[in-house]
Amino acid sequence: MALQIYNTMTRSKEQFVPQESGRVKMYVCGPTVYGYMHIGNARPVIVFDTVRNYLEQIGYEVNYVTNFTDVDDKLIRKAEEMNTTVAEVAEIFINAYWEDLAGLSVKPATMNPRVTQSMELIIEFIKELEEKGYAYENGGDVYYRTSKFTNYGKLSRQNLEELHFGIRVEVDSRKEKPEDFVLWKAAKPGEIHWSSPWGDGRPGWHIECSAMAREFLGDTIDIHGGGQDLQFPHHECECAQTEALSGKPLSNYWMHNGFINIGDEKMSKSLGNGLLVKDIRQRFKAGTIRYFMLSTHYRNPLNFTEESMLSAEKSAERIAFAESNVKHRLELDPEGAKGQASGQMTERLAAIVGNFHAKMQDDFNTPDAITAMFDWVSLANNTLANSEALSADFAALLQAFAEMNGVLRLTPEIEEEVAGEEVERLIAERAEARKNKNWGRSDEIRDELNAMGILLEDTPQGMRWRRK
Repeated sequence: MALQIYNTMTRSKEQFVPQESGRVKMYVCGPTVYGYMHIGNARPVIVFDTVRNYLEQIGYEVNYVTNFTDVDDKLIRKAEEMNTTVAEVAEIFINAYWEDLAGLSVKPATMNPRVTQSMELIIEFIKELEEKGYAYENGGDVYYRTSKFTNYGKLSRQNLEELHFGIRVEVDSRKEKPEDFVLWKAAKPGEIHWSSPWGDGRPGWHIECSAMAREFLGDTIDIHGGGQDLQFPHHECECAQTEALSGKPLSNYWMHNGFINIGDEKMSKSLGNGLLVKDIRQRFKAGTIRYFMLSTHYRNPLNFTEESMLSAEKSAERIAFAESNVKHRLELDPEGAKGQASGQMTERLAAIVGNFHAKMQDDFNTPDAITAMFDWVSLANNTLANSEALSADFAALLQAFAEMNGVLRLTPEIEEEVAGEEVERLIAERAEARKNKNWGRSDEIRDELNAMGILLEDTPQGMRWRRK
């Protein structure tokens, strides 16, 4: 098997070959930290965390860089609203970002450079562009001369005459051409600013990622990722800036995830239908949110509804409970786990794990990879129902599960739950009722516990419980 990645630049799947054997350089555009992460932001966070997990699973050392845009028009406006500084706004929402990452079971990046800590790199980058004739100054603003970069538009494949410019690309009479974009913005009175050869100001949006990616990953990245909305103008402008200086491709593979809709409507501020991750996490566990995100291929649109989340919750719980039951069964005979798994178990697990990898290597096909995990669930449940099953078979089951779940992280590690006194009393009473074959009372207690948020499962190894 060989990993295939759909490359946005070529609009085709290509075999992944990193520049350096065994190592991957990966850059994913990070948040502009003026507010809390919403569900649309969470999709690339989870998608590219999973990509990174899989690359590490198959033996690569991944240098994963994602930035913080901590100065921007939106941060300036937010600081005014909150009657505080831009730096304080950034700190508040960067801390909130870390909390959401932990709540989504996402591993931190290798590095999170900040724009405000990279100002010298950015200014030097703009100076180099100016020296080569790719940048020009007018009234304290510095613009990129798109007419000099002959391949501008190659990533998004848009005709320059038909381009619709993003909100951060200003069109005014100071530009040589309407499609030219800002590299350095002159500061308005009272605004946060830095000194530069063109006067006090701050960088434009696109130049920030080019400068930080070059500094921490070099001229050419192996994988550059982000949401579909970043293809133009952001990633298009990154290509123009970096490649004008290096003469090399900015990235060998471009990956873009699809949009999230809310109830079949595009998520937007104008519709007021944005959902914050911190609020969603109050209702759903990390495994449920990750299951929802990964149950659709990353390049396809994803529709968020109450029903879809409840369905994801049920499916994620089924996987988690099977894993928990296998662990419980293994705890009953830890010594037996040291033996050799049966030939049949070894063969069936090899087929399941092999299928998992085949799907992941087909452009990170997580929906079908999840199907492989449900094949594991079926095998686990059938083995649990066999009172003569070898403990070594359960150890083999857990090892296979860990390999797959280490990528998707649908059942993140959680602290062992402890039942309260009332729950323990009801569980003990139900056990006694079942012993006396009082099935009516047993069912009544199950319903009582269910109303309390406690789910029960009767297994050959005894009754197991967990919270909803």
